[in-house]
Amino acid sequence: KDEILVTVGASEGLTMALLALTEPGDEILIPDPAYVAYPAAVRAAGGVPVFVPTYAKDDFKVTVEALEKLVTPKTKAMVIGYPNNPTGTVMTAEELAPIAEFVKKHDLVVMSDEIYCELIYDDAKFTSFAKLPDMRERTIVLNGFSKAYAMTGMRLGYICAPREGLAQILKLHQYMIMCANTQAQYGGVVALRDCKAETEAMRQEYDRRRKVIYKGLVDMGLPVFQPKGAFYIFPDITCTGMTSAQFCETLVKEEKVAVVPGSAFGEAGEGYVRISYAASMETIEEALKRMARFVAKYHK
Repeated sequence: KDEILVTVGASEGLTMALLALTEPGDEILIPDPAYVAYPAAVRAAGGVPVFVPTYAKDDFKVTVEALEKLVTPKTKAMVIGYPNNPTGTVMTAEELAPIAEFVKKHDLVVMSDEIYCELIYDDAKFTSFAKLPDMRERTIVLNGFSKAYAMTGMRLGYICAPREGLAQILKLHQYMIMCANTQAQYGGVVALRDCKAETEAMRQEYDRRRKVIYKGLVDMGLPVFQPKGAFYIFPDITCTGMTSAQFCETLVKEEKVAVVPGSAFGEAGEGYVRISYAASMETIEEALKRMARFVAKYHK
């Protein structure tokens, strides 16, 4: 019980962990593209986000080579999230192992956002960073109920961390938040105990939509890798000659389809857009028709 803290969503957990860990000027490594809250939370804690570029040719998986180029004596920690938002990338235990060695070599702490860990597809397997050799004492695991149990608005999450570190996080949590609302906590208990079948049914439906949207994007000529987790897909839209922001603005004006510019998730996201398939199949199919028309119009 002294290594788990219930939070108001995973986002509160990340913010409290960074506030507890970060001294002014500390550098925090963040693979890019990344969820928009990561750098914002680092800055709020007085830290400096250091973006580590990842690339489509590697399915946006972070590498030790890229990390080594950016680590400095000021580096305190790294924030990672797999399955990844916005790309849908999943890293295997074998791929994470050298990252763990890098973390040990430079005496870092890892904040591992695992909110999408139940939403995995094909032959992909989820590995918690804390399960890697010697990483349990260096890892703060962030998770919640919003994705696997569709409890987004109820704001319920949790932190798993070594007791010494969690004691410091608890000091901040109890005076700034006090506790997550009781109704959500009762709902979370039911979700954990009784809702495995519903979660699996939801995962299978996301998988069905993932395959449809992947095929639709490929058919319209957009380069894209098939995501292995979460419910996002991240196609390359540079064939239109537009920036990510221009593509999104023009698409919503002309075809009433809303997607998110990849540049919102970091410099490495420029030239891509994030599409969520947490929508009905009917909506996805109609959106693909409109996008295909749009891409054909502007394809260069």
